[in-house]
Amino acid sequence: QVQLVESGGGLVQAGGSLRLSCAASGRTFSTYAMGWFRQAPGKEREFVSAVSWSGGSTDYADSVKGRFTVSRDNAKNTVYLQMNSLKPEDTALYYCAADVSMLVLTTTPLPRYWGQGTQVTVSS
Repeated sequence: QVQLVESGGGLVQAGGSLRLSCAASGRTFSTYAMGWFRQAPGKEREFVSAVSWSGGSTDYADSVKGRFTVSRDNAKNTVYLQMNSLKPEDTALYYCAADVSMLVLTTTPLPRYWGQGTQVTVSS
């Protein structure tokens, strides 16, 4: 069982930055690939980014490439999403997710574990 708690969301002006954190419980954190998803009002949840269990492999949605960076610290059981050059269209509820398979994170909306989400609002 893995429990995920996101933090770091907030209100920021366009062009600004935020760093989201996701703290995971459990001793097996380092065996899971971790991902970030987001859901804007009236839209479906979408993939944002993922990082492999070792941190050696990452993936991003085209809409955030070059602006967002995902990383993890297995010693702290935490995954991060650094978001730069934020745009109003980045406004959404951001969720952390975990699965043993990075392929599941990057190609399906069905990761095994989810956090409760943290709100990111970007004003124009």
